[in-house]
Amino acid sequence: MCSTMKLLRVLVLIALPLYCFAGSGCPLVEEVVNKTIDSQVSTDEYQAFLKPFSDGSSTDKAIAQLKECFLTQSDETLSKVGEMMNIIYKSKWCAAF
Repeated sequence: MCSTMKLLRVLVLIALPLYCFAGSGCPLVEEVVNKTIDSQVSTDEYQAFLKPFSDGSSTDKAIAQLKECFLTQSDETLSKVGEMMNIIYKSKWCAAF
């Protein structure tokens, strides 16, 4: 697993309660996840989408590396990541927030 993916996971877990209310409850998080696992979204497009959340070139580089990690995955793996996110959104634990 890419270390960038681990970093993103930590950042998402920290930021999620700040932006979301219940379930996913946050169209922005859903859109980020969807663009992350969509093999049709290029690295440049992904970086442009997340540019408002970047604080410099090191963040831009990490965003590009994260997307590259997902672009190297099979369609089956990407589909399962999407399924996993839907399960998380619908879980009782996530709905408690």
